[in-house]
Amino acid sequence: MNNNLESNYDCAQAGSDLHSLQQELNSLQSSSNGSKEQQDHINRLENQIHFIKNKCDIHP
Repeated sequence: MNNNLESNYDCAQAGSDLHSLQQELNSLQSSSNGSKEQQDHINRLENQIHFIKNKCDIHP
């Protein structure tokens, strides 16, 4: 998974990338300690998930 998503993102990887990002997000949310760093990481994961879904026209 590329941490710096750009407009040339390859949607062929979306399925596995979304799965990995969602698992990491769920893990962080369940063990959240409320630190700013952890909240920033959660926000970054949520933004990456949103970017991929939007870019690749994936709807829930």
